Amino acid sequence: MIERWALAPTEDGGAELVPLGDDGLPAAEPVHESDMVTAVRSRPSVTRWIWRSTTEVHPRLLAAGVHVPRCYDVEAAEALLLGHEGRLGEPRSAAAAWARLHGHPVPPDPPQRSAEPGAQSSLFEPRPALLPLTALLEVYAEQQRRHAATAHPDRMRLLTAAESAGTLVASEMNATGLPWRADVHREVLHELLGERYAGGEPRRLAELADEVSAAFGHRVRPDLPADVVKAFARAGTKVRSTRRWELEEVDHPAVRPLIEYKKLYRIHVAHGWSWLADWVRDGRFRPEYLPGGTVTGRWVTNGGGALQIPKVIRRAAVADPGWRLVVADADQMEPRVLAAISRDPGLMEVAGRPTDLYQEVSERAFAGDREQAKLAVLGAIYGQTSGDGLKNLAALRRRFPKAVEYVDRAARAGEEGRLVRTWLGRTCPPAAGSGDADLEEAGLPQPANKPDEPDTTGDGGFTPGYASTNTRARGRFTRNFVVQGSAADWTLLLLAALRAACADLRAELVFFQHDEVIVHCPAEEVPRVTAAIRDAAATAAHLTFGPTPVRFPFTTAAVECYADAK
Repeated sequence: MIERWALAPTEDGGAELVPLGDDGLPAAEPVHESDMVTAVRSRPSVTRWIWRSTTEVHPRLLAAGVHVPRCYDVEAAEALLLGHEGRLGEPRSAAAAWARLHGHPVPPDPPQRSAEPGAQSSLFEPRPALLPLTALLEVYAEQQRRHAATAHPDRMRLLTAAESAGTLVASEMNATGLPWRADVHREVLHELLGERYAGGEPRRLAELADEVSAAFGHRVRPDLPADVVKAFARAGTKVRSTRRWELEEVDHPAVRPLIEYKKLYRIHVAHGWSWLADWVRDGRFRPEYLPGGTVTGRWVTNGGGALQIPKVIRRAAVADPGWRLVVADADQMEPRVLAAISRDPGLMEVAGRPTDLYQEVSERAFAGDREQAKLAVLGAIYGQTSGDGLKNLAALRRRFPKAVEYVDRAARAGEEGRLVRTWLGRTCPPAAGSGDADLEEAGLPQPANKPDEPDTTGDGGFTPGYASTNTRARGRFTRNFVVQGSAADWTLLLLAALRAACADLRAELVFFQHDEVIVHCPAEEVPRVTAAIRDAAATAAHLTFGPTPVRFPFTTAAVECYADAK
């Protein structure tokens, strides 16, 4: 049985609390507790806390060792609901939601705080004005009404629960950090970049800069793209940029040292000695994860570049003695998600087999050419629909018509400026320039199934929305959005299930990016963690997409060093 309580922190460090009934309304008189931590700890039977924001409450509970099974993050819910209503970009704070509810002037959201390198936690940072419990309850009740008004209420409620679970996972990962050996990191930097010079570049970068200049016959700053383009032009070679793929087409002695310089310069700037001093402390790399940081629902980090760690730098991510890093990478996630959301019988059958998906597709549509099959599937998802991509798409359409039509329909909806949704209801915003005056029926058939049933018509992702003139570029984005966004929704439920499975273990979730998750655990817990990842993937698939034959396997590796996982 789910026991729900609403909680609003008070100025004195305490909290106002009230139990809620199944209807979401107060089931008793509110109480005031002088200490918020004690108030939560003394109610272990509560299985879901409703609060304004996880970032407002959870760090303090974590610091006191209080475990929160589930929560409902009002501000995360507000962002999802605004998006679903075609109003993404309006202020999403609980205070703004309350003001809209009462017809008052809507306050803007506070600017996103820049992550402070080396900051201990968000526990002592300035916070927005506290929201009284009565206001929180009013906003929560209105959000329940808005959930019920969506085309698929159960899916939208599930998405909100998943997003709220993601805020708990992110909060715990922010507090835990990824195990990081600063001494190993310094060794790697010395190996790659050489000695550090006071006030100048490391030795290896200086050497490569000299090689580039010697190749051109005059001084060139390889860290300045405009300087490099000008130097090539002076040498009689026209380049539009200093991107690697373009430089590799040029026959000039400066190319080799220039490409090497760019690679090492990127490491020096993004993950060099300054990065190490800023973001690693107490043996852990501590970025700040922000769930739902992109339109598709994918996470970002507020500083530290955690989602773009070069493999060579991953050598510094080393498990504690006697522990292991269980690195789990989802296999061929995008085409599996496409199979689940399109309900294409052939692709679902392929995605349900315990064999390589691209090879299975190649046997059915590309005469066994796996690489051609992979290009075709990814081209359909990412919008490569010209040249060879068009030919591949035609072959794919003949064999898997519902899958291709699903992303084609998403692209058309995007080009026309209409709202496009993930399977659970996360919404791509309308095109720039759209407005309420442009609201009109999209003319697409609507699902006939009940709101709580899986949508097998394939139309549930595209609903009436904003019509506006737009470009094919937005169509390519929405084509990809329905897959990537649905994948992000699934991974949130995966994380929630995995977090619950690890609650009774010493294991700790320490890293997540799109299709990869890392659990740090004692060596003896590796089998249980590996099984938990497999089970969490299956649970998340069933919750997200309903009963389908589609499998979501993971490749897992238990390693002492992150770099050894791939």
